Amino acid sequence: MKITKFGHCCLLVEEGGLRILTDPGVYSSAQNEIKNIDLVLITHEHQDHLHVDSLKIVLKNNLEAKVITNTAVSKILEKEGIAFTLLEDGESLTERGVVFEGFGKLHALMHSSLTPVQNTGYFIANCLFYPGDALTNPGKVVEILALPVAGPWLKFSEAVDYALELRPKICFAVHDGILKDTGLAERLAGPIFEKNGIEMVTLELESPKVF
Repeated sequence: MKITKFGHCCLLVEEGGLRILTDPGVYSSAQNEIKNIDLVLITHEHQDHLHVDSLKIVLKNNLEAKVITNTAVSKILEKEGIAFTLLEDGESLTERGVVFEGFGKLHALMHSSLTPVQNTGYFIANCLFYPGDALTNPGKVVEILALPVAGPWLKFSEAVDYALELRPKICFAVHDGILKDTGLAERLAGPIFEKNGIEMVTLELESPKVF
């Protein structure tokens, strides 16, 4: 598996001949130039994960790309005339031999006065788990975890405990677009994870890494 980070939660995942883009949001723009995308996974409707104008550019540049998402996002896409395939909690689909599974129902709580939107985490190829904006335990072995590390819904200690709960072999930081120092999570959490048998790696922006 090869993973390239474009910023925040926008990743290019290459596996089994597929090129998979996750959450093209407002904190990244390099996705607007990417070609040969097969699938676009969208976890939820917030603009740091779904920037509709950017998605339109991605789809214009990749006419055969399929969008995979949940019901809440699909309502937005329907208004824009964008086709999609639903994949939600407890569901799975296979694309050219690569298995995709949906886990989780709601975005993590930001405040009791705010109703959480739907959030679907995606497990790719029985290897990479990308939870979106939630700390969902998929209840299965996670080889690689895209670990959210900062946000209005998340304390850093919760992010660390989440990784310790899932015990992936490898994790890397996502949802870090609001951090001025994007290497902070690795410096703080890395030593903790190392003691617990988890390797935390740094994904330099737009630099592919093979796992």
